[in-house]
Amino acid sequence: MTDATQARIGEIVNSSDVLLFMKGTPYFPQCGFSSRAVAILEHLGVEFGSFDVLQDPEVRAGIKEFSDWPTIPQLYVKGEFVGGSDIMMEMFEAGELSAMMAEKGVPSTAA
Repeated sequence: MTDATQARIGEIVNSSDVLLFMKGTPYFPQCGFSSRAVAILEHLGVEFGSFDVLQDPEVRAGIKEFSDWPTIPQLYVKGEFVGGSDIMMEMFEAGELSAMMAEKGVPSTAA
């Protein structure tokens, strides 16, 4: 991965407090794992940005190296890599994901 791609991914990661690299968009996810990741974030009531890796092959390849994580979707909170959809699901079910959001000062509209 080039330094330019690395820098660009860093900018994307930091463009939103909560950012999801996914296949498709939150309104039209292109895989079940991305769909599940979006559903979890929506359930938590947090605002999040997203990046559709299907639109950018360079980022699609580079993000896996950036995070040292082999799959997409990938969730970042305040610039920190959290994990993919399985880890998100485990953390969500254990209450750890909402605790992490609160700890990092991410506002939630969930009741």
